[in-house]
Amino acid sequence: MNNAELILKTLDQHLTLPVDLTLYGRAALQLGFSDPRAEYAQSMDIDGVFWMGQAEALIRSGNFWEAVDITNRELAPQGLYISHFFEESQLILTASWRQQRVPIKGPWQWLCLTRLGDKDLFLTKLMRYDPLDLADAQFILDRSGITQAEGRVIIGQARVPDIPEIREQFALCSKRFL
Repeated sequence: MNNAELILKTLDQHLTLPVDLTLYGRAALQLGFSDPRAEYAQSMDIDGVFWMGQAEALIRSGNFWEAVDITNRELAPQGLYISHFFEESQLILTASWRQQRVPIKGPWQWLCLTRLGDKDLFLTKLMRYDPLDLADAQFILDRSGITQAEGRVIIGQARVPDIPEIREQFALCSKRFL
């Protein structure tokens, strides 16, 4: 069992109601592709994206946030954790990101897991001009078969948060793939 599976299995055990969770980051690469790189299994955390209003809905129903806290405390001795949850407006995504998600199968009782679709997962890797993120972006392109021309279209469709640092990083990263 890799780290992402262990974290999600632990979270699932603490949930009391179904939760729709969309992964991005290295956990999405590990669980969402049939041939992930070995280093993806070593990722120590889980990152998720919420549609607008989903985080508030999870506060009102079920015990998701409590289950996240319990999971983090339980796995802390191993250095594993659930860390970043962002609303869609805080990430670089396409307008149709929710319709493009890819299901992730697993032994979950309460989790309905998906990962961002290839286009959106690629775009999230263009938020930081970082060698690891750029390598991950290339992995996504290689595995998905997205051509350079299609990559240009995807970059052109991106909804970029109005945060100067993210816009600057996206511009730098985009140049590498244009």
